[in-house]
Amino acid sequence: MENKPLLIEQEFNAPVELVWRAITEKELMKKWYFDITDFKPEVGCKFQFEGGEEDKRYIHLCEVLEVIPLKKLKYSWKYEGYTGISFVTFELSSVGEKTSVKLIHEGLETFTNPDFIRGNFVKGWEYLIYTSLKEFLENGKTHRYW
Repeated sequence: MENKPLLIEQEFNAPVELVWRAITEKELMKKWYFDITDFKPEVGCKFQFEGGEEDKRYIHLCEVLEVIPLKKLKYSWKYEGYTGISFVTFELSSVGEKTSVKLIHEGLETFTNPDFIRGNFVKGWEYLIYTSLKEFLENGKTHRYW
């Protein structure tokens, strides 16, 4: 089970264009995700952000690997100073006026730091997708995970 990709699926009462903007525009990303000042939805774009608990912060190092506008965004995810690399994919599809989002985070088993256990990723992504992104898209409320 530990080698299986983490999968989170959620349907949002929002059009696919808005969901796409929320996951690709840095000004919207910081309202529900992380403040990523150097993000661009372009293959090869390298970006970083800080996250973790207040007493233990980690620099996330990422690179955009695939972009299919309104459908798919994929980037690598690793940590400065630590071994391991994983991959995050957002897959979007229209369901009438709603949008279905499938988040896939694979490669978690490559991390050796005990803070980077699967359960912590499950908790984080569930909050980000089920609460933070949902509240932002459907109610205009800003939540940030850090």
